[in-house]
Amino acid sequence: MTKIKGSEQLAKINQKVIEDGQNLPSVKLKDGSTVQTGTVATMLHNIQLYNAGERGSVEDELILAIPTLLKVGIFDLFSVDEWIAGDNSGRSFVGVQTKKYLDKIVNTL
Repeated sequence: MTKIKGSEQLAKINQKVIEDGQNLPSVKLKDGSTVQTGTVATMLHNIQLYNAGERGSVEDELILAIPTLLKVGIFDLFSVDEWIAGDNSGRSFVGVQTKKYLDKIVNTL
């Protein structure tokens, strides 16, 4: 079983989009990897915060979500370049950081 990097931290971060006392589970995908649910919803929330001018921990949380976002296929729906394009600064930030993440993976092989 493969657990996506940062899943434990995402579990805590993703609590910000649900009511107190609720918990989001991790789920096992058909390929055997485990991902934290709620990551896409939290990413959308954090993009709104980013667009409102928040930085720091919001940026860190968006970056931490990238491996899970890649695993669940969000960048198959809209390519990294599509995330970067346009005038939504938060979406662009996610795209740029994903491109950096993917470049880092390629350069370490």
